[in-house]
Amino acid sequence: MKIVLGRDDLAATALEAAGASERLDIRPVHKASRGFVNDGAADVCELAVVTLLQAVAYDKPVALLPITALGRHQHQTLVTLGEPGVAAVRGKTVGVRSWSQTTGVWLRGFLTEDYGIDLSEVDWITYEDGHLPEYTDPAWTKRAPEGTKLPADFLDGKLDYGIMGNELPSDDRIRTAVPDALSVAANWAERKGFAPINHVVAINPAADAKAVLAVYDALAAQVRNGPAELNPVGFEALRGPVTEVARYALEQQVLPRAVSFDELVDGTCAALGVSASRLA
Repeated sequence: MKIVLGRDDLAATALEAAGASERLDIRPVHKASRGFVNDGAADVCELAVVTLLQAVAYDKPVALLPITALGRHQHQTLVTLGEPGVAAVRGKTVGVRSWSQTTGVWLRGFLTEDYGIDLSEVDWITYEDGHLPEYTDPAWTKRAPEGTKLPADFLDGKLDYGIMGNELPSDDRIRTAVPDALSVAANWAERKGFAPINHVVAINPAADAKAVLAVYDALAAQVRNGPAELNPVGFEALRGPVTEVARYALEQQVLPRAVSFDELVDGTCAALGVSASRLA
């Protein structure tokens, strides 16, 4: 069994649980996504939740193992070198690594739902394709020139705003566009009843079911030791955030069709030969 997990501790746990297995140590972990969803290059793979939803929508052999590999609040990921404020986004340039990047999907959902921003009022600049070759960005987005990078363009003042998570550069000039972003994020999570999630664990449906279930049990026990809000485990715990980000993704033309959470559950249960309660 071939396993891709970004965190060393989670990878070690999964390898021990699976028995005869191999870790594919690909860093950053999102670079494993294309090979996994398109070529079945692994049996168990950490995957951005929006990439998982796209893969299911395009009928790729991918199923959800309901483990959160990376959960975090997202309101702080919209940054500027200017004055904080969200309303000023209208008519300005906003860069994002990829239109289908999960961080961007969450943040644009906040802008639309909570701040009344029509996405067509923003000049969106993307820097990379997504992980699925079938997908193309909406026609009203623009692609940055070949070879340019989002963090560099942002720091050089070529963008008014950037959406950046792990790739956020260290610079004292950077401000979150959402004032008091972490408090806003906490209030959002309290109102919704869940926090955003970024990466989940996905499986190849052809993988050995017994080994996959052993990996699930071991990872579930470990991940539950972290903050519950940011580390949901099991179908019911993931239903809220996955349903929400799937709705955002459909509204933003990231998905070619709606993907329901129950569709994900059914696909996993069919692949593993278990009832939903086994992974609840």
